[in-house]
Amino acid sequence: MDFEQVRDIIANTLSCDADSITMDTNLIEDLEADSLDIVELQMALEDAGAEKIPDEKLPELKTVGDIVNCLKSAKA
Repeated sequence: MDFEQVRDIIANTLSCDADSITMDTNLIEDLEADSLDIVELQMALEDAGAEKIPDEKLPELKTVGDIVNCLKSAKA
C-alpha cells in the first residue's frame, strides 16, 4: 500500500483534508487522533487490503510515514 492510499484512508477515517497529510504528519499532534482513532485507522487499513498491523506495533506508529513503512516491511 503506497502513501497516497494510506493518506486517503487516514483522511476518510479521521475526517481531515488529504492535502494536509504528508509522510511527516504526526497522527496525534497534527491530526489530533486519539487511541480509538488509531484502532479505527488500523481496521480501515486492513479492510482496504493492507497487511495486518500487529497491536504491539501501534504505539510505535507516530507519523504517516511510520505507517507506510510498517506496511511495506510487513509485505516484504
